[in-house]
Amino acid sequence: MKPSKYKKIVKGVGTLFLVGGLVIPAAYGYNSSKYPADNSGKNVRDRQDLTLTPEDQSGSHEDLKITQQIRKSLHEEKTLSINAKNIKIMTVNGKTTFRGPVSSEKEKTRVCEMAKHVVGSENVIDQLEVITQ
Repeated sequence: MKPSKYKKIVKGVGTLFLVGGLVIPAAYGYNSSKYPADNSGKNVRDRQDLTLTPEDQSGSHEDLKITQQIRKSLHEEKTLSINAKNIKIMTVNGKTTFRGPVSSEKEKTRVCEMAKHVVGSENVIDQLEVITQ
């Protein structure tokens, strides 16, 4: 195949994918306005130092070990949703704060119970949010 023919084929295939990517979502009624692209309200809250963020995670060996143990136990728990497995975990001076969405009150309770086994109930700060669908 000549190089010029190859370029035309590649260009044609690229155009096909571009047009397909624009037409298919429209054909299935995808409406981006239904799904907010950001969580600006929560980001504003975080900027005001009202809550801990992952940047506040302590660098001490003990705190990092606690966070690692909790994260590992969450990922190994088969009953938890992806959201619960990916919550924010921040440990500072032995106190662990959880933030993020979980699927139910039962899941929220389960996450906190798992953490209490690692750090004790007096060292768990629960800021998890149950999301409704």
